[in-house]
Amino acid sequence: MADTKIAYESPDPGRPATETPSLPVLEYETHRHDPYAALRFRDYRFYSIGWLCASIGFQMQIAAIAWEIYKWTGSAMKMGLAGGIQALPLIILALPAGHLADRYNRRTLAALGQVTAAICSIALAVLSLSFAHYKITAHAATITMFWIIFAGGVFSTFSRPARSAILPHIVPTSAFTNAVTWSAFIFEFSSVAGPAIAGFIIALISPAAVYIFATILYIAFLVFLLLLHYQPKPHEKRTHERRELLAGLKFVWREKVILASLTLDLFAVLLGGAVYLMPIFAQEILHVGPVGFGWLRAAPAIGAFSMAMLLAHRHPLRRPGRALLWAVSAFGLATIIFGLSRSFWLSMAALVLTGAFDNISVVIRHTLIQILTPDSKRGRVSAVNSVFIGASNELGGFESGVTAHYLGPVTSVVAGGIGTLLVVASVALAWPQLRSLGPLQSLKPSDDD
Repeated sequence: MADTKIAYESPDPGRPATETPSLPVLEYETHRHDPYAALRFRDYRFYSIGWLCASIGFQMQIAAIAWEIYKWTGSAMKMGLAGGIQALPLIILALPAGHLADRYNRRTLAALGQVTAAICSIALAVLSLSFAHYKITAHAATITMFWIIFAGGVFSTFSRPARSAILPHIVPTSAFTNAVTWSAFIFEFSSVAGPAIAGFIIALISPAAVYIFATILYIAFLVFLLLLHYQPKPHEKRTHERRELLAGLKFVWREKVILASLTLDLFAVLLGGAVYLMPIFAQEILHVGPVGFGWLRAAPAIGAFSMAMLLAHRHPLRRPGRALLWAVSAFGLATIIFGLSRSFWLSMAALVLTGAFDNISVVIRHTLIQILTPDSKRGRVSAVNSVFIGASNELGGFESGVTAHYLGPVTSVVAGGIGTLLVVASVALAWPQLRSLGPLQSLKPSDDD
């Protein structure tokens, strides 16, 4: 299929771009950039508070899992294997999950995801307590944890595209980039708070307490989802084209700008999986213990948090494609610095920079996907995005664990940073459309053919 040209607008300076018909909210007008535009809408505020709760819970849980597996086994390979197990359901089930997100009520699917996340977190708490008090073997505990992680990955896969596709329905087009920026800010803030809180709780109480807190936070997001005034449009359930499971893949392949941004993030995250080796760096290289581990794990999110605040308070990027390429390049360089560092503070600084530059990538990619995708395909395209990005996060952990096992953690991280730089050069040459991309607020959805 031939490439689809991206439509650009030249909006009147006094009025934002016209809202797409599928959005059931009023246009938000402003003569100047409003850094809090999305937060002025009730449903987005509720969504954001709930998303903050769930994100903190998830980050706490991930940090506790990594710590426990390392303490139980001392194996980088098994830490990486945990990432591979989390990615497996996403790779296998993401396309059917996107199909369901376009066919059924997205809020219901997202809510069910929070229920199942809470159940899995309770199971992790029971497992942790069983290991501590009933002296089950490390091997049995690790295998059981892998099964719980796998089950959680299955449920998360089915809820993720539905949750992502809700966002365009609760904010208008004019505030959408701002909404994506704040959502990224919320996620990164939780990535700061979650691991740091987990580190303190592990040191002061136990990993089981981390899972219990995570359960409460998942339930909080469930409550806020149920409070949304979200009503799906009839076409979300009745169009024939929605039965095509591969429609999301076809759309991404046709839209070269989306394909380029996803490819860039896929390999950058896949190769730059230093975060999964953090327990090894904390214990064996930097010698900072569980509290230091919590801060190292949170450091990328500190940078992302700061960058999200900056992006929210400035006008949207005029050359987002070029900014994306430069940001991922800087991410690769900062990863190399972290791998070579033997100083806790230099390592913290390098990780802060990786988070700051990664946040630029996140905002640009999510905005491109949601704005350029027709609403009838948003669930399935969000599922494709989940495969590219969600799976790459977990497979990146697997790749880092395997290379660290055979080559050592330092070589694993440095090689990943170098690989990221090579990927940036390849994407820039393969898809010149990305380099010439215009302002994000000037984009419109492609025709829903």
